[in-house]
Amino acid sequence: MSILDSERARELARRAGLGELGPGTLRGVMALAALVIGIGLWRFWPTSPGPEVAFETGSVASTVGVSADATDAPTPPLVVHVAGCVARPGVYDLPAGARVADAVAAAGGALDGAATDSVNLARLLADGEQVYLPSEEEAAGGGPATAASAGAHAGSATAGSTVNINAAGATELETLPGVGPATAQKIVDDREKNGPFAAPEDLMRVPGIGPKKFEALADLVTTG
Repeated sequence: MSILDSERARELARRAGLGELGPGTLRGVMALAALVIGIGLWRFWPTSPGPEVAFETGSVASTVGVSADATDAPTPPLVVHVAGCVARPGVYDLPAGARVADAVAAAGGALDGAATDSVNLARLLADGEQVYLPSEEEAAGGGPATAASAGAHAGSATAGSTVNINAAGATELETLPGVGPATAQKIVDDREKNGPFAAPEDLMRVPGIGPKKFEALADLVTTG
């Protein structure tokens, strides 16, 4: 006797309202129910979790590192020419954000007789500028205009004074209008090679000094 012919099975069929069905029909119904249950279990039974996806963090980290390095790139130094009453006039590399006081310190500090009060030692420096520290005599002789421009010297002789082109060094020659470090050195080299200048006009024998530039220098130079 099969399970469908048992008393228990007939009792369950009657409770389900299937008591009038014959054994063959009841078997078909039971088979269909088993099929539906099987499909339901297959469809809704929890499946194993999908494989975890491993992300390559190395490339991301390296990209972030490159960005960080780019933003943290060091700022190029300032190149400043320090002249005047300092121990070691010359061209110095200073860190970004340096001030006039740092430039004076890099040049060995101020000499005795330097007019440090005429210069704004707290001023921020700019790349390529000249810091000129005048003497007390220069500051006093030049008046307010000289004192105001001493911190960022633009290359002009002190008002009312002349420069002896046969005795002045390169630093003093640079106080003349239009005479930078290169031209000042050319004047010194020419003087040493060809002898003293006989007259101010002889400056025009120096490469880079033509009639027009000499016209601006004529009243500011002397041969001693």
